[in-house]
Amino acid sequence: MELSTTALPTALSAKGTRLNRRGRETRQLLLREAVHCLAEGGPDAVSANAVARRAGATWGTIQHQFGDADGLWAAVLDHIAGQTGLSGLPVPNQPTVAGRVEAVVDLMWFAVQQPSALAFYQLRANLPHRREQLEQAYPRTARAIARWDEEWAALCERSFAGLGIEADKLMRVRHLLPGALRGLYVEGDLGGYVDVDEGRRGLRDALTSYLRG
Repeated sequence: MELSTTALPTALSAKGTRLNRRGRETRQLLLREAVHCLAEGGPDAVSANAVARRAGATWGTIQHQFGDADGLWAAVLDHIAGQTGLSGLPVPNQPTVAGRVEAVVDLMWFAVQQPSALAFYQLRANLPHRREQLEQAYPRTARAIARWDEEWAALCERSFAGLGIEADKLMRVRHLLPGALRGLYVEGDLGGYVDVDEGRRGLRDALTSYLRG
């Protein structure tokens, strides 16, 4: 696989030493292959060894770069955030609640279909589901997930600023929207009788009525 000739970000090994150019190239390759592996799914999707094999590397390389599987998955989440992070998304500026809701739903609908989002959900689905278990077994990954949640909360605040929406209502919409859109996407991907476009319209109408009230 060809590596980009553009400038690579400064990075440190698991032991805190500065990586040379080849080390940084290897790190970027491992991160890209991890995203591809996760997005494609399969029984070995959430396997640090599988990522290493796919990148033509070894478990020793994973250890040198990230320390362990926890370090790898945390770095993958930060890598995705750096490429498609929520903090860099455009903020809707429509003058009405309906316009803002439509813009946010459309933005998130586009996002859930991207390989990076598929990788994120695949990783979440295969890690411990209970928060305390996740934080104990994968503390660095748990912190990376928490940063995603903080960015999503901030995006919601920015997206509906100036409309006088109650904070409790906005908080509930923030918790509802990712799961609702993810569910619609999964149903559409399965085929069958679910009209996901109508589902999105219904979701937009329901959220608009709720936030207006």
